[in-house]
Amino acid sequence: MTAMRRGRGRLAVMAALLSGVLALSACSGGDGEDDGNAPQGGGGQTEADEAAEDANTSEAVISISPEDTAENVGINSDVQVSVEKGTLDEVVMTASETGTEVTGTLSEDETSWAPDIQLERATQYEVTVEASDSEGRAAHESATFTTVSPENSFIGYFTPEDGSTVGVGMPISLNFDTSIANQAEIEEAVEITTSSGQEVVGHWFSDTRLDFRPETYWEANTQVDVELNWDGVEGAPGIYGVQDRSFSFEVGRSQVSTVNAETYEMNVVRDGETIKTIPITAGSDETPTYNGQMVISEKHEETRMNGATVGFTDDDGEGEYDIPDVPHAMRLSTSGTFIHGNYWGGDAFGNYNTSHGCVGLADAQGANDPSTDGAWFYENSIIGDVVIVVNSDDETISPDNGLNGWNMDWSEWTAGSALS
Repeated sequence: MTAMRRGRGRLAVMAALLSGVLALSACSGGDGEDDGNAPQGGGGQTEADEAAEDANTSEAVISISPEDTAENVGINSDVQVSVEKGTLDEVVMTASETGTEVTGTLSEDETSWAPDIQLERATQYEVTVEASDSEGRAAHESATFTTVSPENSFIGYFTPEDGSTVGVGMPISLNFDTSIANQAEIEEAVEITTSSGQEVVGHWFSDTRLDFRPETYWEANTQVDVELNWDGVEGAPGIYGVQDRSFSFEVGRSQVSTVNAETYEMNVVRDGETIKTIPITAGSDETPTYNGQMVISEKHEETRMNGATVGFTDDDGEGEYDIPDVPHAMRLSTSGTFIHGNYWGGDAFGNYNTSHGCVGLADAQGANDPSTDGAWFYENSIIGDVVIVVNSDDETISPDNGLNGWNMDWSEWTAGSALS
């Protein structure tokens, strides 16, 4: 409902006050003295007036939380309206500047009300309430307050998406829009439940990034439920969380593919069985591919790749390559490592390494030939699948370069928890 308004037949209590002065017909003594029976003064409230006022005063007591003029109010569950010794007849909550009404829900017993939606940050709201007691006598209350500003709050962005199905390597990655100083409190407010029963531990890569993972890859077909209970939790001095939400995802089949840069091939293993061996080309001697366990974090049927965006430029500052239509590209690192289709590689696949650090698979321009290795691997991969590169001349990829925390052993991982 846009606002809570409830029609009700009220018992109208009318008090008719009869007042007068009794005039006595008597002979005057002619001396002008008061006989003591005339009314004295007319300005005060009589007992009858007070009784009438009491009879019309509602017993209903309205409470609005937060209090009037409150600031830095939370945007999730801080607003509550309730009444004692009565029922709520009307609750109207609006944004002061725009007049937009906030929808809300009245309890079954009509004694409490709360907004249905998350409020906006840095916004002033007005709440007006009318209630009545058992005799139908009306009571009124109002309050104005301002929600927490972006400067005094933090938001956490999460991966993977709610309701998604992911590969066994997918971590839970939380990235904050401001630095978190009270890391233990924020980490403790994250609740993770897994159907596999695997222990899940957090690791702070920085004061704005917290990832969670089990000791080994997720078991296939695991259901993972995550609750972010940050609403009102202080992340840093004067900076409070405004989220109180949950999300879940499902781990699908297990697929781990191993790229051997020395033999120029990739073995694709699904649920413990090799389902395909694919010839590849990896990074050249000058620009080798990272070693290590990498997780697919993005998929693009076609994308542009320009060397200038990852530091490969010529003497004129132009990109050493600029390919507008790279087919079947899947990201493996933040720094620009992909496994992707390649229609310009000639006979490199299975024979030699020629890329700028990516892993290339034979493909067709236009990404429209499903018979190619690039198309097959793209169609048979999901976000969160693992690609392991071995026998390359480069170093092991940094655990925080992409979703690649698997390149850190368990003891080092758990040491990065603020709850250790």
